[in-house]
Amino acid sequence: MSINKENLPLHVAITMDGNGRWAQQKNQPRTNGHNEGLKVAKRIVKAAADAGIKHLTLYVFSTENWKRAQSEVGFLMNLIHTHLMGELNFYKENGIKINHIGNINDIPKNIQNDIKEAMDDTKDFTGMTLNLAINYGGRDELIRGFKKMMNDKIKPEEITEQTVSSYLDMPQSPDVDLLIRTGGEKRLSNYLLWHIPYAEQIYTDTLWPDYTEEEFYQDIQEFQKRNRRFGAEKAKK
Repeated sequence: MSINKENLPLHVAITMDGNGRWAQQKNQPRTNGHNEGLKVAKRIVKAAADAGIKHLTLYVFSTENWKRAQSEVGFLMNLIHTHLMGELNFYKENGIKINHIGNINDIPKNIQNDIKEAMDDTKDFTGMTLNLAINYGGRDELIRGFKKMMNDKIKPEEITEQTVSSYLDMPQSPDVDLLIRTGGEKRLSNYLLWHIPYAEQIYTDTLWPDYTEEEFYQDIQEFQKRNRRFGAEKAKK
């Protein structure tokens, strides 16, 4: 599919919703949906890197997801472990740099180690930056950032948007240009609250395991049709 490489969103964020419902519709365990969702995530990461997207953020596991059944949480943690340990060659081949956003301290120690190892192994890659939101919540990110600012004794007159951004989880990534949510729900779900002030938002009824590279490129094309004014009367040049 043809997309305009001169007008790409610099930063795309995706809420990968609908794994459980996809499985239930097929009378399968919810875990099957998560397995399929992981395969789709890998394909979309590759599609984004191939298109020239510089920053991609995926909502993998939220701070609220701990409320799910213990068996499902355990399965998801194991899935994260398997992926991080098994896909290093994929990241190397595509020059993808891994970054974690979220509260790492409340994640099981083995997963913490997996995350740190993946970040260390890919830190020098110069292709797309992939932010994995694991145990992430937008409000939690802001609270943690404010606490860091207080610990550093930042003075009120020193606080700017740039200062706040520098204390949050992904200072290396710009604001989100395009936010995509699959699964039919139309809400933010505590995702990237600071980072989406002018993000174009696209909501699709497609459940995440059915989301394709073609639909991803269609969403980028839709983004390219939007008139982004950033609060001004005319579109920003």
